Amino acid sequence: MREGEWLAMNPEHPTHLFVYGTLRRDPAHEMFHLLARAARFIGEARVAGRLYDLGTYPGMTLSTNGKYVKGEIYEVRPDQWERVIQQLDEYENCREDDPEPHEYRRELVKAELRSGRTVRAWAYVLNRPAHGLREIPSGDYLANSTALPT
Repeated sequence: MREGEWLAMNPEHPTHLFVYGTLRRDPAHEMFHLLARAARFIGEARVAGRLYDLGTYPGMTLSTNGKYVKGEIYEVRPDQWERVIQQLDEYENCREDDPEPHEYRRELVKAELRSGRTVRAWAYVLNRPAHGLREIPSGDYLANSTALPT
């Protein structure tokens, strides 16, 4: 199946993921290998929102204030979706059996690819108030040298 064919047939269950922090392409990171095996990199994208530095990883809030979070879109193979999302939910500590409140919630967002095309994608959104958190003004975690390990 070509890009988007399965999504076009199943619009109520998109299999795109928008990743903006530690899940972005990095061969040294264990989750990169999960996505590399089970998903196809579609391209760089952005989502309307703000990005915050949470120490060794970021958190995104959604907003319509003209700011964007930069990240990447992956299309997970439909036959791999359940396995991948279970592993990512575990990594993000937002499974149903994880202690509440979860730091993230998985929700559908509208992501804009560099081409201008928009796709509905799942993203892990910060599930707490951002008050007092340090914003990453560029919206790009990888360009934020203070957030990256040395």
